Amino acid sequence: MSEEFPHPDRDSIPEAVAEPHRRHSLQLVWIVPIVAALIGASLAVKSYLSRGPVITISFHSGEGIEAGKTKIKYKDVQIGEVKSVVLGKDRSHVVVSAEMTKEAKDLLVKDTLFWVERPRISGGNISGLSTLVGGSYIGMAAGTSKDRQHAFTGRETPVVLVDGPGRQYLLHSRDLGSLDISSPIYYRRIKVGQVVGYDLDKDGKGVTVKAFVRSPYDSFVTANSVFWQESGIDLSLDVSGLKLNTQSVASMLLGGISFQSPEDAPAQPAPPNSTFTLAVNRAEALKRPERVVEKYLLVFGESVRGLALGAPVDLLGVTVGEVTKINLELDPQRKRFSMPVEVQFYPERLRAHYRHKAQGLPADHRVLLDELVAHGFRAQLRNANLLTGQMYVALSFFPDAPKAKIDWTESPPQFPTVPGSLERLQGKIMRIVDKIEKIPFEAVAGDARKTLKSLDATLKSADRLVKQIDSSVVPEARGVLSDARRTLGEARQTLAGASNVMSSDAPVQQDLRETLREVARAAQSLRALADYLERHPESLIRGKKEKE
Repeated sequence: MSEEFPHPDRDSIPEAVAEPHRRHSLQLVWIVPIVAALIGASLAVKSYLSRGPVITISFHSGEGIEAGKTKIKYKDVQIGEVKSVVLGKDRSHVVVSAEMTKEAKDLLVKDTLFWVERPRISGGNISGLSTLVGGSYIGMAAGTSKDRQHAFTGRETPVVLVDGPGRQYLLHSRDLGSLDISSPIYYRRIKVGQVVGYDLDKDGKGVTVKAFVRSPYDSFVTANSVFWQESGIDLSLDVSGLKLNTQSVASMLLGGISFQSPEDAPAQPAPPNSTFTLAVNRAEALKRPERVVEKYLLVFGESVRGLALGAPVDLLGVTVGEVTKINLELDPQRKRFSMPVEVQFYPERLRAHYRHKAQGLPADHRVLLDELVAHGFRAQLRNANLLTGQMYVALSFFPDAPKAKIDWTESPPQFPTVPGSLERLQGKIMRIVDKIEKIPFEAVAGDARKTLKSLDATLKSADRLVKQIDSSVVPEARGVLSDARRTLGEARQTLAGASNVMSSDAPVQQDLRETLREVARAAQSLRALADYLERHPESLIRGKKEKE
């Protein structure tokens, strides 16, 4: 059975309308990836824009440097990180690649310095202790150059960063001594700065030390200032005796540098990076610079044991030079050795001493030396210290010295010498020995034996005479002495009796005193009677009245 559906009304059926074709349509599912891509791109752009320059640093060793861990710091602020550590092409060093921050771009100039910071104990300071926990890092000291640079050579020693105003100076020395980074600098025993670096000179003949002096102490460094090393205890024993010079405990243990400026020199401060000479000690630094230095050769025929380089050339207690070279020469013809000693002579010192009495003296010191040599002016070796045996060269007059003259055409000219005092003493002793050897000891001994025999006979005669005196003269003398002793005893008794009589409590003296008192009383009565009779003469007839 089939069911028939009614036919719908055509008017009731809506007319179909064709929709236009959409040329671009965005599906919702693509929105999320697109947003993620935009965010990633923005982060990449931001990362690229914030990225700093990449530099390379060469070190002798990669000890303590790790890629991705080791930081680069400037004043304890991280400004970069090591990205890779590789060996150099010649395997003599390592090349460290590091990515710096954008802020560090201006710090990467030609004289910027890098070093590996590790724990160090030097110059009285302990640095890098933080690396014991956090690991080593690369330190940086910003340069002042205007030339940018991205490849550097790292230092093996750290650079001391000095803060605050001050000036840096360059000190040249023969060697570094006990100095190190951060070694103190003293002025009048006050710490005013420190050593911030040092380098070996390019010719290898010295060391340049960089010294930083803080403000306001840098104003005391003038062009005439002198610097010297303080190597703890300066103990020297030379021809001047024993000298001991000490500084602070820190400098005694670790060394340091001191400087001093002459008080009579201009006080204008020296400009930064001025160059000075770093002396070994204070005595060498305070030596007056000699403008005129002449060399002379002194030839001695005696031993120069005890004569050292730097020994003074002394003129009546004034040092006018020093020994600079000691040689040994053999004269093949005479088969004798001689000791040529080269000395430096400072004629300005000699002129300074006779400056105020220069009237009548020649202006040329060579003419003056010729005149002095003509009057016996010679050089002589003398012992300066009997304990150490050190010697020096003395200039003095020896009127009996053989005639000599300086040949000014030689270089250096030879100055005449005379044997030293010890040599002269030895000569005298040898002459005495020669004279002693000439004495005829056998003949003298024969005469001595004869003399001894005669002396023996004389002694025997004297012995007999003494015995005779003892047997005949002595008894008589003994009797005389006995009589004299008795006489002296009697005299002593007599004197004792006289002493008893003369004593204050002797009976004779008491009786004599009583008698004298009676006589005095009698004399007083007679004086009263005489006075009465003078006033009353009639009493001789009438007698004395009763009332009176």
